[in-house]
Amino acid sequence: MMTGMNTDSCDPAEAAALREIFASRPEAVPPAGWEAVRAFEARHGIVLPEPYRTCVAEICDGLRAGPPYYGLLPLAQTPSDWGPHFGERLLAEPFPLAEAWLWEEEPPQELQARQDSVFEHGSLLLGTDGCGMYWALVVTGPQRGHVWLIDENGAIPFGTSLMPGTPGFTGWVSHWAEGRSWFADD
Repeated sequence: MMTGMNTDSCDPAEAAALREIFASRPEAVPPAGWEAVRAFEARHGIVLPEPYRTCVAEICDGLRAGPPYYGLLPLAQTPSDWGPHFGERLLAEPFPLAEAWLWEEEPPQELQARQDSVFEHGSLLLGTDGCGMYWALVVTGPQRGHVWLIDENGAIPFGTSLMPGTPGFTGWVSHWAEGRSWFADD
């Protein structure tokens, strides 16, 4: 299990790294502001993890050119390929995973309910790489602050042996900005 991440206060070094990455990109969406962030949090019964929270409020609320491939979504938006087959997103419900999970390892009769909770509970969508590959920031539960890739095959946390890098939002954004591959074997 991944631990040791401060999600309650924004490290000035992380904020500076995010400012540097987003400032150089003219396609960056202006920040949403603290009032919008607090209203979103109140509506969903959560507090967004840092440094994402400060990023959206003060630095950038989305980026049309990535990360991921189709862009970093503004707060509260879903990607255009997020289908009606998904249920209501319950951000206050804890994200159900603590480690990578590949769907084919699950008995079919138990798969759907557990899979639905991975897609719908405790995470905020950051964007899509297309073909049903979604990046999510965990906002509730023990994995709070970690970024996960969730797709038709399973769910994998960024910053592990399967997907090496520095865990967390800043690590994920920095990894993308450096042009590095998401997967260990690429």
